Amino acid sequence: MLLEGRVALVTGGGRGIGAAIARVLAREGAAVAVNYSASQEKAERVARQISDAGGRAIAVRADVRDPDAVKAMVEQVVAAYGRVDGLVNNAIGGRQAGKLEEATMEDYETAFGFGARAVINTISAARPHMCQAGGGRVVNIVTELWNMAPAGWSVYMAGKGAMVGISRSLAAELGPENITVNMVAPGWMADEKVDRDSAGSKSFAQQLPLRRHGDAEEIGNACAFFLSDLAAYVTGAYVPVCGGRITQMGA
Repeated sequence: MLLEGRVALVTGGGRGIGAAIARVLAREGAAVAVNYSASQEKAERVARQISDAGGRAIAVRADVRDPDAVKAMVEQVVAAYGRVDGLVNNAIGGRQAGKLEEATMEDYETAFGFGARAVINTISAARPHMCQAGGGRVVNIVTELWNMAPAGWSVYMAGKGAMVGISRSLAAELGPENITVNMVAPGWMADEKVDRDSAGSKSFAQQLPLRRHGDAEEIGNACAFFLSDLAAYVTGAYVPVCGGRITQMGA
């Protein structure tokens, strides 16, 4: 198992892609802290699923935009498992799609809160523990839309674009501390909310080079790679996991 003996914190881990990431990391041997803000029942369900499968997991609450709450959450994880080796910034909330005239400044501030403030909060809280252990791994969940920048997504890009910039800069800044910072950019992945058999899903899949709709757990696979020793010499990387819809350099 790639992550045996490691401890990973997944923000927004109670549902969707975050839940899939948490399950994959646990399957690879990591003890997983499943973060939630409001979805306690869902996060605890994911933690139970992991425990029932023989893994280790706890649900931990924090609004990741709140630095004090994040610091307390990280201390809770360290108290439970003794360390924190990996961090996956996946949490998101608020409005995402919408034209400029439909969006409010609050929408943009919320997007920036999850894409920038939350990332700074979690890394700042986990960094001392990672340094004490000799290093750590950070994976930030960005988006393939960063390459495509379609109309009607400026709110979403206010957060995800900031996350890309922060990731690249911190990869250089934290590298001397043996803390890697990498990015996984999902496409439209199939999770519990997606009907793979719908006409829209099938049509989308046929437009991709791989001719299939990606599973949310494939994002977890990419995260497991970046959190493992296989990626010990990789930092600042941006990896699209989108069936070939885009390349790293553009559409």
